[in-house]
Amino acid sequence: MYEHAPHHRLPLRRRNGRHRVAVAVAAAAAVAAGVLAPTAAFAGGRPDSVQSSLDTLSKDDGVPAALAAVKGRDGRTRTYTAGVGDLATGAKVPTDGQIRIGSNTKPFTAVVVLQLVAEGKVGLDSPVETYLPGLLRGDGIDGHGITVRQLLQHTSGLPEYVDKGAILANPNRYYEPRELLDAALAQKAHFAPGARWEYNNTNYLVAGLIIQKVTGRPLGEEINRRVVDRIGLRHTYFPTPGDTTIREAHPKGYHQEADGSFREYTDLDPSWGWAAGAVVSTTSDLSRFYAALLGGRLLPAAQLAEMRTTVPADSVGPGVRYGLGLMSNPLSCGGLYWGHLGTIPGYFSSGGATDDGRAAGVAVTMIPGDAAEQHVKAAVDTALCR
Repeated sequence: MYEHAPHHRLPLRRRNGRHRVAVAVAAAAAVAAGVLAPTAAFAGGRPDSVQSSLDTLSKDDGVPAALAAVKGRDGRTRTYTAGVGDLATGAKVPTDGQIRIGSNTKPFTAVVVLQLVAEGKVGLDSPVETYLPGLLRGDGIDGHGITVRQLLQHTSGLPEYVDKGAILANPNRYYEPRELLDAALAQKAHFAPGARWEYNNTNYLVAGLIIQKVTGRPLGEEINRRVVDRIGLRHTYFPTPGDTTIREAHPKGYHQEADGSFREYTDLDPSWGWAAGAVVSTTSDLSRFYAALLGGRLLPAAQLAEMRTTVPADSVGPGVRYGLGLMSNPLSCGGLYWGHLGTIPGYFSSGGATDDGRAAGVAVTMIPGDAAEQHVKAAVDTALCR
């Protein structure tokens, strides 16, 4: 959930030294060698382009592990892996292993809000004050002037709540949503509502609070019931309070230090990500989610059209536009795909789907540098264009 802000790429610190994993010769060799998934090696005697993309991420960019799932034009889903799932043991990457998807959570949250819009329980252009009276107050901040649409579209002007230093110094601490919001409200508004676009986790924190207020149920339960269970995402879930683990088979997540060593960053309390970044999933489930969303299985046509109504988001990339929790991205082969990015300590993911049903999800087990991040995005493009 750290997208689009290079200053977020800071060393991650943990208080317990046993989580530090040196880049030993054996582990480095395992990363360089890569591990191919059974479904991925060669097609028709030629290297598979998606597998080649993952191999590049592992061998050239040095990510510990890379994973992908691709639903092709034939309707089949193929999974891929490269690298190693555990630097200490050299264990293979679990095929379609679970990962923390960071800000790929935002489309899940946006879908629930838009379902409530379809049910007549929330108005997209109603002020936040309607649902959370008296909550948004601060320097230049007033819930009367910020609409639900502006939250989902990142045009509210609310300041960011994430305190990277505090969170990364104590990753197992639990945060209440209101505590996080208070950190944002202690700051000055960044701009007047609707004046411009600025990616901001606080917008989705407030959207999550609206969901809870309107439904009377915990956010995680609503996401699991309305999205995950509805389309049968068997390996996706919104963690319950206090759950710091990843439940199923998964590659371990890492952060690379300046000296080249890695620190494991697999287990953490995702409460600080909450509506903006807490979900755990797999690349195949992520692909399935975007395909189902674009295919009209989660929202009525009117609300899906609202979700796809965009504003420029050039800071993310050339030609990228942002709707309501959904980005449109140009494809090198023409057309575009709809999806999102997700960054959280230990993992980075990118996924999306096209209007004709192709879908892809790609993930790596560290927060990548700028070049590697572009290679992850390119891997999605490769998967959707082949």
